[in-house]
Amino acid sequence: MVYSREATAFRACIYRAGTSKGIFLHMNDLPQDAKTRDKVILAMFGSPDKRQIDGLGGAQVLTSKLALVGPPSVPGADVDYIFGQVDIDHAYISYSGLCGNISAGIGPFAIEEGLVRAVEPVTKVRIYSKNTDQIYVAEVPVKDGHPVIGGDYAVAGVPGTGAKLNIDMAGCVASCRMGLLPTGNPKDVLNIPVYGSITGSIVDAVNPCVFIKAKDLGLNGTEVNPEDLSIEQKHLLEEIRKAGFEILHKKYNPLDAVPFVAFAAEPKAYTDHLTGRMIAEKDMDFLARVWFLGQIHQTYPGSISCCSGAAAVIPGTVVFDIRGRQARANVRIGHPGGIIEVEAVCGQHEDGSLKIERLSYGRTARRIMDGYCYVPNNRFME
Repeated sequence: MVYSREATAFRACIYRAGTSKGIFLHMNDLPQDAKTRDKVILAMFGSPDKRQIDGLGGAQVLTSKLALVGPPSVPGADVDYIFGQVDIDHAYISYSGLCGNISAGIGPFAIEEGLVRAVEPVTKVRIYSKNTDQIYVAEVPVKDGHPVIGGDYAVAGVPGTGAKLNIDMAGCVASCRMGLLPTGNPKDVLNIPVYGSITGSIVDAVNPCVFIKAKDLGLNGTEVNPEDLSIEQKHLLEEIRKAGFEILHKKYNPLDAVPFVAFAAEPKAYTDHLTGRMIAEKDMDFLARVWFLGQIHQTYPGSISCCSGAAAVIPGTVVFDIRGRQARANVRIGHPGGIIEVEAVCGQHEDGSLKIERLSYGRTARRIMDGYCYVPNNRFME
């Protein structure tokens, strides 16, 4: 960082990773005191402000994300990584979970920044998620010592194509330390105040998520716009999320993205709201939408893609019931921006308990810009 009388310059990089965009920072470039560090980050984003007009944030939940990257602090890892969801309306950063989209950018960023040595044709980067105290593996295509950007892999919700990054999250099961199925059951009856009982499945793979059948909410699974949900349905979804907090023994916080709630339905044709193209029923195993910080996610979180994939191969869950037993490991999820595929394989430990043996998905990512972000000293030196 570079100081001046009125502002401090911090190195910053803006990265598009999957269907999200975020500011990538070196941990060691920031103040080590957590409160001061977060004041700097909020000022960089321009939060709190609905337009984030005085910062680099994109004024939308998918573009107000943070990655802190640094040297490894645990054996077996190549780099450390902290994900933050930077609130737009409040001076708050949620560090409670892992973003599967932003996570896809950590491997290429680490190679570009010299934190990991490039190995052709594919560099495996073992990334320690400090949010969840777990390691996942990114497989990054490399040429001439640099990550490859161009390719023919398409990600629904991202214009064009790019080089495919394989992200294996099998090491990120049970992030809340309560097991793959935190209640021990593939299904539970949740008692929701005012609304009564509703059947759901809570699965913890990368991030915990409560899965509900769309029809049990009076929905059909193709919703995407705010007006597609009534006030009562929005309230019910948040009440279900509150039940998830209780199951995970977490204090409810409306600004905390974790746990998520997803509602799923049988396949049906729908229009991709980003491009206007028709998505065919045959191209998906089921429809799903994610309730995310008071709204429907406009694509599908990478973390919940993995969680949905795991739920789809665990017998007895809400998602398994909709998809049915299939031999294919590839789980195809129809979301507002198109289709995402997750490779999910469920096996058993020696004691007969379930284990996820494979949980991977493809993303693309690229550096958009880098340089210095100037933060007024009076925003954090107080």
